[in-house]
Amino acid sequence: MKTFIALFLLAPALALASSAGLKLDTAPVDLDDTPSLQRGAQVFVNYCLNCHSASYMRYNRLRDLGLTEEQIKDNLMFAAEKVGETMTVAMRTKDAAQWFGVPPPDLTVIARSRGADWLYSYLRTFYRDSERATGWNNLAFPGVGMPHVLYQLQGIQTLKVEQTTDAHGHKVETRSLVLEHPGTLSRVEYDQLAGDLVNYLVYMGEPSSTSRLKIGIYVMIFFVIFILITWLLKRAYWKDVH
Repeated sequence: MKTFIALFLLAPALALASSAGLKLDTAPVDLDDTPSLQRGAQVFVNYCLNCHSASYMRYNRLRDLGLTEEQIKDNLMFAAEKVGETMTVAMRTKDAAQWFGVPPPDLTVIARSRGADWLYSYLRTFYRDSERATGWNNLAFPGVGMPHVLYQLQGIQTLKVEQTTDAHGHKVETRSLVLEHPGTLSRVEYDQLAGDLVNYLVYMGEPSSTSRLKIGIYVMIFFVIFILITWLLKRAYWKDVH
């Protein structure tokens, strides 16, 4: 029993270690891109919020993205009644554990935990794997338990493994993904959708980061002006003192 618990606790670390050889793509994160954040919020509530919660994020924080309460209620609230509620799901933790083996993690700070580049790569590297219970696997997270909920948009990818030999005679395994059945979006369109979703996840992990940065700039300007005024006062006070 203790061994099982230890392996369960080490599972995230082992998953990260096993994906260490994957070159992560750079996520197009831009917290000043309001339209991207709005699109990412829409993708999140339509595809992620069915199983995952964001229990530390309230719907009314979306007003910071330029949305009115009416727009939030009409387009983004499907599992709550009041704008001040948190983004939780109706699915009970006990049921989720029974259906999926473990409860789906809360995504409020997932971008701070995993990193934007990892999430961007993860959302784009699902492939069909008949050996998995869900029928899906992932290059960034081998052995992932989550099915590819965006496959209708991206399409169905399969894993292609090639064995080559380098200049020193060592065997090198190359793993790549091949799009066998296109989805409703082109590759460029799906990459943009994944980028918008990651952009929103980064924003959700720290919604006040942009405003805090602006306040910090104002504070620094105030200090510079205050220091200049102090220096001028000192100079005027001591000019006749010998």
